[in-house]
Amino acid sequence: MALVRIDGDDLVVVLEGLDKLWAFKSSLTIPLANVRGATADPGIATDPKGIRAPGTHLPGVITAGTFHQDGDKIFWDVKDPSKALVVELANEQYIRLVLQVDDPRATVALIENALA
Repeated sequence: MALVRIDGDDLVVVLEGLDKLWAFKSSLTIPLANVRGATADPGIATDPKGIRAPGTHLPGVITAGTFHQDGDKIFWDVKDPSKALVVELANEQYIRLVLQVDDPRATVALIENALA
């Protein structure tokens, strides 16, 4: 699971527990200027993932790490699709972050309020 917070002008994502191992990352810091928006999207778990490199993908169990799709990089950290949050980015190494958070709607509100 990921913890998402706003720290000044940055969106900070901290991975918890073994997710650090599965995703090959412990945290991400994204300038808010590069965040285009966020949505709660439990259906994204059924979307094609692309090529995993590096990361972990056990269908129905966990999707974590960097996935390459159509020349773009997407970062995943999801075990429970009902708690999926999608953060759209611009001018970053990833075009999208797909994260599992405790409360997707509250996290969307947090991000959208920071962007306003």
